[in-house]
Amino acid sequence: MKQKVKVGLFGVGLDTYWPQFEGLLSRLTGYQQEIAGKMRELGAAVVDVGMVDNPEKARLAASSLRKEEVEILFLYISTYALSSTVLPVIQRLNVPVIILNVQPVPAINYAALNALGDRGKMTGEWLAHCQACSVPEIAAVCNRAGIHYEIVSGYLQEEYVWEEIKGWIDAASVKSGMSNNRLGILGNYYCGMLDVYTDLTMQSVVFGTHVELLEMCELNAFRHGVTREETEKKLIEFFEHFDVSPQCEQSELERAAKTAVALDKLIAKHRLGSLVYYYEGYDGNEYENIVTSMIAGNTLLTGNAVPVAGECEVKNVQAMKIMSLLGAGGSFSEFYAMDFNDDIVMLGHDGPAHFAMAEGRVQLVPLPVYHGKPGKGLSIQMSVRQGDVTLLSVCEGKEGPFLLVAEGASVAGPVLEIGNTNSRYRFSIGARAFIDQWSKAGPSHHCAIGVGHVAGAIGKLASLLRIPMVQIC
Repeated sequence: MKQKVKVGLFGVGLDTYWPQFEGLLSRLTGYQQEIAGKMRELGAAVVDVGMVDNPEKARLAASSLRKEEVEILFLYISTYALSSTVLPVIQRLNVPVIILNVQPVPAINYAALNALGDRGKMTGEWLAHCQACSVPEIAAVCNRAGIHYEIVSGYLQEEYVWEEIKGWIDAASVKSGMSNNRLGILGNYYCGMLDVYTDLTMQSVVFGTHVELLEMCELNAFRHGVTREETEKKLIEFFEHFDVSPQCEQSELERAAKTAVALDKLIAKHRLGSLVYYYEGYDGNEYENIVTSMIAGNTLLTGNAVPVAGECEVKNVQAMKIMSLLGAGGSFSEFYAMDFNDDIVMLGHDGPAHFAMAEGRVQLVPLPVYHGKPGKGLSIQMSVRQGDVTLLSVCEGKEGPFLLVAEGASVAGPVLEIGNTNSRYRFSIGARAFIDQWSKAGPSHHCAIGVGHVAGAIGKLASLLRIPMVQIC
């Protein structure tokens, strides 16, 4: 189950000010409480340690935040503060730091401030708006200490500020989800797809993902133990989620249902949050009966936040998991064709799919042959619903993993009704420039498609992971 990301929040100020300017401290802590409340509304579990206004409090705050094991730290600059009150906290926690340079209002009411007639009160009013004063100082110290940080500048009621804060919370949640994910690998690579082969150690190093190597014989044993009652229950689930073609033979539906039940048991036993698979073996072997009947069950898993990628495409299931954790779906895709008349690119795959992203109901149809693979069986036919989409690929380059992103739109028009997922996509830079630039970035030929434009959150995730992101459009 998805859990709330634990967010640390501390405000910084200068204790010298409080006896000098009446009401300033309570005013600033009130702003901080407002920030904490809105963060909770955005789905974060907030650990707010209050105002840190001297080095002693900084050490106490760091201790509290460490005990709570916060996963990202928001530093709210309430007024001018000494960098010596900041460094002990962020240095001891060693988590991503977001500096909030957030004023209470867009601009000081100069006339009202100047009309106060008391320069002490006037100075106190200015200090309530003095957040920007400490940003260079804190940034300079972080730079010299080798501490990675980001800055959000704006004002308290500004939509931009809260979009940025939400983006960082979402990114931290995805980072946490990836680090707690258990990825199962069932079978082996599709032989010859050199772009698909990956460094599993680097996937664990960068994303924190645990990799569980699975055996086909275990899945086969689960399948042999499936009862008639379990099969019937899964068939009902098929008809609830799919538009089942009348061309589907009952024997094929039951074969797929038994495999789907076995997959559920495999996922549950190993506590998997994602899965990749591919297997051929010798012609006519027993495992062929399994791998040719997996698409329906894997589609149900994908739509229920356990993404599954075929052809043992580890990097792509990582991308699908990121999309899933962002609430954007994540459907397994590859490039199908280009339409230069309509300036679109077609993408799809023979499954699995993500039924929560479908334009209309997902169709379950028979395929007389799985192209490039042995056997035949049931497959998925669907289009991604029309509207904004984001393409994501987890890539491996000479310097290590990076994220490749493009924003576009799923658009109406004719598609290939060949028993695959298939959709038409338009990009702002045009189909020709898109395919050239995307390909030259160096991804594998698969990608994950999610609904909505989420490149901003993915960019923040890349920042938290300390890896590059390349955005095509």
